[in-house]
Amino acid sequence: MSAPGASVREVPALEGLPRHVAIIMDGNRRWAKARRLPAIEGHRRGIVALRHVTRAASDLGIPMLTVYGFSTENWKRDKTEISLLLDLCVYFARSELAELDRNNVQVRVIGQYRALPAASREALDGLIEKTARNDGLQLNLAVNYSARAELRIAIENVARDVSSGTLDPQAIDESVVASYLSTASMPDPDLLIRPGGESRLSNFLLYQLAESEMYLTDTLWPDFDREHFMRALAAYRSRTAGER
Repeated sequence: MSAPGASVREVPALEGLPRHVAIIMDGNRRWAKARRLPAIEGHRRGIVALRHVTRAASDLGIPMLTVYGFSTENWKRDKTEISLLLDLCVYFARSELAELDRNNVQVRVIGQYRALPAASREALDGLIEKTARNDGLQLNLAVNYSARAELRIAIENVARDVSSGTLDPQAIDESVVASYLSTASMPDPDLLIRPGGESRLSNFLLYQLAESEMYLTDTLWPDFDREHFMRALAAYRSRTAGER
């Protein structure tokens, strides 16, 4: 749970900060509805919030940030909104490239994003390719992502390798399971931030978040800025102080 009294000043840069922060970017549509704006305006404002948080994470030297951008459940939404979301994916990839590259951010994508329409898929591929040599913050975009689908695919691949004889079933432990996930080369998140007032995982990184600290806040994602991010880090640091 969040710590309302946490102060930005409680988080010195690089001291006791998480290595990997995951964020469920929630509240875009509610933010727009409260202002009598189309839902897509909330999503556009959410891109600005992501820019602020990415800059802050990069400035602080946090190695990894994973954000839930587009879930498989989003396909249940109105077709017009889905089309606009996919257009926004292209817009994000093109408009944020210079900013991300300037800040030495490397972008990766997890999820079944290759099932997206060509324009979205190609825009994300371009973002990955053009930031591949950067060695600062790694920004993982979860796009067309479902943790249950990820686990199903991992189980299928484990079963295939056991059947072919390339994997000894007696050797299967947690690290082996993790190696079959889309996050295989990444440390598990130390901290999950969920803006928007909800308190569920929403089918996001179910295996990887088993031991993560959680920071929940009523602030809607479009209003979540650098100061809110710093408060989340302050809460994390205060909880984990005894472990250092």
